[in-house]
Amino acid sequence: MIRVLLTDDQPLVRHGLRVLIADRPGLEVAGEAANGEEAVRLAEQMAPDVVVMDIRMPGMDGIEATRWITAGSTTPPKVLILTTFDDDEYVYGALRAGASGFLVKDMDMDQILTAIEVVAAGDALIAPSVTRRLIAEFAARPDATPPPPRPVESITVREREVLTLVGSGLSNAEIATRLHISMATAKAHVGRLLTKLDARDRVQLVIMAYELGLVTPTRG
Repeated sequence: MIRVLLTDDQPLVRHGLRVLIADRPGLEVAGEAANGEEAVRLAEQMAPDVVVMDIRMPGMDGIEATRWITAGSTTPPKVLILTTFDDDEYVYGALRAGASGFLVKDMDMDQILTAIEVVAAGDALIAPSVTRRLIAEFAARPDATPPPPRPVESITVREREVLTLVGSGLSNAEIATRLHISMATAKAHVGRLLTKLDARDRVQLVIMAYELGLVTPTRG
């Protein structure tokens, strides 16, 4: 059973998700929080598998709460950010804080439930629109702190191709189609990249692809 902590300052959003989760086999709501401080406290007390986290909330926002939650134990819950994309300027910061993925509030509800299951299983998920947001956010930060050195020399030419496609927001299925390889092979390449680059999840691979210059976003 995947236990989910819902964090949003809008009761209607929490209610809608709670009702949907109750009807989904294998998912259950562990608790609800209306702000970041409450989310941090409940995450420590309840040890959920996944925290669905809004970004803009009164008091502690979702980015700071994500940072506290993901650093709070040796086996922290996965955090899925709930964003509105159009007016959210904190996507990059939330990824850096340790989020395992992003949900967009106008996504189909079934997609949101599937995303919870995907992240709980150890993968990461970024909505395509949010991936584009991440690209724009990264492009606008020429003064960002340089990333620590990564052992990129250990990856193969094919793995570099896969990392570039991951950074462009492609799924394993799309990577397999683009490179004319099987889904299992694409997934294996991603797994090796996670190990070789000491990346926590797919989200970190996306960031590394930008930082290493494998993906060069067009500003504008």
